[in-house]
Formats: sequence, structure tokens, C-alpha cells
Amino acid sequence: MLKKLSIPLLLVTLQAHPAMSCTTMLITKGASADGSVIVAHSDDSELFDQRLAYVPAADHAPGTMRPVYYDASSLGDKPEYHSYLLRRYVGTDRGPIYVDPEQPQSIPLGYIPQVAHTYAYYEGSYAIMNEHQLMFGECTDGTKIQPDPVPGKLIFYSAELSRIAAERCKTAREAVELIGHLIETYGYYGTGETLPIGDTKEGWIIEMAPSPEGKGGLWVAQKVPDGEIFVAANELRIREINPDDPDTLFNKDLHDIAQKHKWWNPADGKLDWLKTVSQGEYSHPYYSLRRVWRLQQRIAPSQEKTPWVTDGYSTKFPLFLKPDNKLEVADVMDLYRDYYQGTEFDLSKGVTAGPFGLPYRYPGPEDAGGDTGNPDAKLKGAWERPISIYRCGFSYVCQARDWLPAPIGGIVWFGPDEPMTTCYVPFYVGATSIAKPYYTCDTTKFSQDSAWWAFNFVANWAGLKYNYMLKDIQAKQVEIEQAAFESVKAMDKEALALYQKDPEKARELLTAFSKNQANQVVKIWWSLAWDLVARYDDGYVNEPGKMAQEVGYPKEWYQQSNWPKGPTSYAKPTKAETKVTGGE
Repeated sequence: MLKKLSIPLLLVTLQAHPAMSCTTMLITKGASADGSVIVAHSDDSELFDQRLAYVPAADHAPGTMRPVYYDASSLGDKPEYHSYLLRRYVGTDRGPIYVDPEQPQSIPLGYIPQVAHTYAYYEGSYAIMNEHQLMFGECTDGTKIQPDPVPGKLIFYSAELSRIAAERCKTAREAVELIGHLIETYGYYGTGETLPIGDTKEGWIIEMAPSPEGKGGLWVAQKVPDGEIFVAANELRIREINPDDPDTLFNKDLHDIAQKHKWWNPADGKLDWLKTVSQGEYSHPYYSLRRVWRLQQRIAPSQEKTPWVTDGYSTKFPLFLKPDNKLEVADVMDLYRDYYQGTEFDLSKGVTAGPFGLPYRYPGPEDAGGDTGNPDAKLKGAWERPISIYRCGFSYVCQARDWLPAPIGGIVWFGPDEPMTTCYVPFYVGATSIAKPYYTCDTTKFSQDSAWWAFNFVANWAGLKYNYMLKDIQAKQVEIEQAAFESVKAMDKEALALYQKDPEKARELLTAFSKNQANQVVKIWWSLAWDLVARYDDGYVNEPGKMAQEVGYPKEWYQQSNWPKGPTSYAKPTKAETKVTGGE
């Protein structure tokens, strides 16, 4: 555990601005194979606070005020509020996981009236899913302005908005209306945001941006048509707003504010939300739209979408998409494990992937930064931005099933670290606590007590011989996740039978099951880690009785290296023979 005064100094040095550049999805009932509503999210959040937390339900006395805290996921560390990327919150308001008397307690930006009872929910950087199967995804978007918080005036960012919705709401529409009210009433700071919100029946998308008025905020929401799918990747996705559409909601003064500040001219037609509040794509060209293309291309390959557009405001990728085939939970997990395999953008190819097909691309000072790409920037180069990225902190697939009681119907399939090398574990929303390794994480200190470190270690170790180790990792993923799917089917039946007799006993059963599954997977993953260390030690492939197998490099890599020019005779090589090839 960090000492009391170490967090402010450490975090300011470590990371000045967050990089919450995520990919999120919502699959409606009619688009899922089993009729569940699914919300998924990858929290591509660098080495920040990667804990999965359980916030218990609570009762509150009349007249109680609910504190609203600054979120470092918005604009980075702010010591004046004791809010940091390594520790999203410290205090007593969210249950025992966040209690730490040795750390500075988080300081509120303001207060709103509290309700008599708040619901239990899982959270990470944002709310994930509550006990009534209300679930949230998220991605950060660029906007024209990104103001700092102002205590008492601009007190909300999307993360805290999602938490309050999880505490108070049972349906997606109810959550959208509450979030919109809070933005207008108490003000919104920070970046633009997209939140898919689903319940057992339907899904909604709400997008938000700061207002140029210096108070309040701007927002718009649309219902996802049943049978269709929504995907987003760090760019606002809602376009023209139809005021007459009952499935479109927005703040009452949006058009007036946009017109007043010359962000929109009524003579141009309906207000285009993306163009009105944003400069376009995130970070650099195709940072966002390539992922949207890839997901839509995989979900509906029959539509044969092109990956090429003319600018960041392209309308080639529709807001909602009907899939060629209905999606299983396993299909959604697989979508998140994508780095453009088999396409012209395949990150396992090329000299930067090295001899063993490593799809990681580490940014440096030459790369584009910030959350909104400058369309006029003269970039020297750029890496493709994949869906599964090495710096992902965690990802999840939430499933809401209306044919079961809420404590049993809601499941968070949670995977620490990057999707490609993680293993998704089921957490029932009816559970009342979670396995300790999943809320134990300090990314500044390696620890075998942490689930995140188990998966992060395996992902980093795999980089030494990726196309070899990935096969071992994938085999273990399939083994564990397929077993988990079967175990959940059995647990659903057992818990339902018990729930009909004794709901509290059923919750105890779901808690024990979720903890046991999680603890077993962490144990298995550490065992896999040490197996990989031994199996691929010193660049060999090692097995009992067949140690130190010399596998060398792929044939094409030899030709890109200095190997053809190595000492094959005692004669001094000529100048032509020592010339470095273009692959070096």
C-alpha cells in the first residue's frame, strides 16, 4: 500500500492527462442469440486504477445530501480534490473497498439531494451494472471545449453521472432522463462522452458535451432499435437530431445555445450533433473510425463496408446496424480480441511486429496526442489503433436476462487487462461481495495477490514470442470460458430454485459461486504464467524430454535481418554484401 503522501507526487509525475480511449457496444434483445440485452466496454486506460469494485446498497436519512466527486478519468490528476488516476476515489461513500484511512480522502465538487435508498452496483472507472440489471458502457470523445470543473457550478463528468444512475435507476430510459437532468441542473465539465445504457428490455445511447455557456451542459440520447447493434470508439456517433422522434431526447436549450455560439445555423438543416460540438475524430485519422468499420464489418459482413472515408465526419458507418447473425456472449468477447487479423491493417504483420507477430504499437513523442485530432496537423506517421490494445486496463461484457429474477439474470463477464490475453469471469449482480484479487491492484507495484497483475504479466511475457505463446493462452481461454458458460447454466437453475424459496440464501449462493470462479481463474492464470516462463525460456521451445528446441525465426524474418550477411566465410564481405536491407 502506498504511504500517505506518496500518491500526489507519484501521480503528477506518472501521468498528467488520462487516455481513456475505449471501445463500447450495445446489443439489443433482437440482435442477441439468447434474447438478452448486452452492453460491452474496453477500458483502455493505461496504468491507472484497474480495480473492479462492488458498491453495496444503502439507506439514507431524510435530508441527506449526496457528495459529487471529481473524476480523474476526465482531465487527469487534481490534487486539490484528492483525485488521482491511480486511486479513483478514497472515502466511505462507496463501501469498504474504498476505505483507506492512510490516504487523503476525496473532496467533493458539490452536493445534490440524496434519495432514501441506493442500489448496489459494480464499478470500475465508471458504473458497470447494478442489482436491477441496468448496465453501462463508455467511450471518451473529443469536443470543441473541455472546461475544468467548477465547484458548485460544473460538478459532473460522465463517470459520476453513471454512478448516480446506477444508484437510483432500474431502466435505461430512466437513467438517460436522470443523467440529462443532472447535466442541465448541475453542469458538465471535461471531455465529450458516449454512454450506452441497457436494461432487460431495451438499450439507449446518451452522448454529452460541455456547454459554451459556462454552465449546464449539452446532451442528446437515442433509443437503439430492437434487433440492431450500436458500436462506438472515441468519436460521438449521433448525427442529425429529429425533434419529432419520440426515441430521441435532448436538452431543452441545445438548439438555442448552438445557434447563439455559431456552432450551428438553422439554414443548414437539422442540427448535426457530431459536427456541432466536436472537431471530428479522436487523436488522428482513423483512430476511431477504423474500429467502427472493423466491428460493423465483422457484425454484418454482407454489407461489405469500405474502411476508407474522406474525413472524420463520414456518414458511411450507420449509427445502428442489423447483424447478419445474432450474437452470443462469446461472439462479443471475440470481437474485443481483434487487432485487424487477416485485413490489410493486421498489426501482427510488418517489421514493427517483429519476428513473432507482436501486434503491440507503443506510442512515443512523435505520435499524435490529445483527445481530438487536429485535421490540419502535419503528422509524420501514425499507428493503426486496434480494438484489443496492450494498454487496456480491463474489459467486460454485461448480460441482462429478463427471464430470470434480477439477482440471477444480471451477469458481468469481467476480464482484467487487454482482451486478447484475458479470460472473462462471471460475476452475478446478486452477489454481495467479490473475490479480493479483483479489487486488489496497485499498478506501481507488482503483486501476485492481484488478478490484474496476473493477466498483465502474461500479456507482457507473451510479447517475447507472441505467436507461440498466444496459442497457449487461447487454449486456456477456451478451456476456462467454455467451462464458465456451462457452470453459469447450472448455477442459473440451482439459484432460481433456491431463490423461489429463500432469496437471501440464493444471494449467498451467487456470491460464493462468483468468488470461487474468480479465485480459481486467478490461480490458473498464475500457473499459466510460470508455465510460459519455463516453456519459452531463452527463446527456445522447452518440454520435458525435449528441452532447448531451436526454432529460430520465420523464413521471411531472416531475409529482413542481417542474417544473410552474417559470417559465412573468412573472406571480408564487400560493401554491397554488407548493405542493410529495407527491412532493418
